[in-house]
Amino acid sequence: MSGIFTVLGSGSSGNCSYLEVGETRLLIDAGLSGLQIRKRLASIGRSTESLTGILITHEHSDHSQGLSSLCRYLNAPVYCNRLTREALETRLKNQPQFRIFTTGSRFDLEDVSVDNFSIPHDANDPVGFMLETECGRFGFLTDLGHTNRMVVDRIRKADVLLLESNYDLRLLQEDTRRPWSLKQRIISRHGHLSNDDAADLVEQIAGEGLKNLYLGHLSRDCNRPELAEKAVYNRLKKLG
Repeated sequence: MSGIFTVLGSGSSGNCSYLEVGETRLLIDAGLSGLQIRKRLASIGRSTESLTGILITHEHSDHSQGLSSLCRYLNAPVYCNRLTREALETRLKNQPQFRIFTTGSRFDLEDVSVDNFSIPHDANDPVGFMLETECGRFGFLTDLGHTNRMVVDRIRKADVLLLESNYDLRLLQEDTRRPWSLKQRIISRHGHLSNDDAADLVEQIAGEGLKNLYLGHLSRDCNRPELAEKAVYNRLKKLG
């Protein structure tokens, strides 16, 4: 069975990925505008009209802002847990067809088995995803302030992993745009992962199973792609 995976956008301004396996076509988060999602899907020869569904990790706008626009004309259901739905319902002009899952449960979407698990972040009930397919296991782990044994265990079997590497600690500390209270939120246990935090997680799960690692949700002001890559590369090099 053939498959396609691409990150349509990832960062503080918006997060959205696309996974296609067989006839199943999923968005994981919809944090770009509806127009941008349509344009970026078109750039890989796909359309929003063919979507099977949209999986939402949590309600923050950089993961959900495109839903209202998309749901004006799409029939694809939106999959999230109950608390995320309640938070989304209060601000979406156009209400999607919600399909509610229980946090920690597993369900099937045609050719994809969807496993979700709780993560520590300052949202109502944020989750990570492990999507199991005939093409491999795809993990999605962004927006968490720290990792714990449960998160590591749930993501350990990923063949492909999209992992948050949000900030470089020095750049965050030196940033003059963010007040101290916001910096404290970012580095808190319910905030975001730094480059070194991401490297710590990779060190715990690296092995023969992990084939592709995407570092995502990089801060535009407080990180650089080369810094995130260097932190993880050096840790992998140390492991051999």
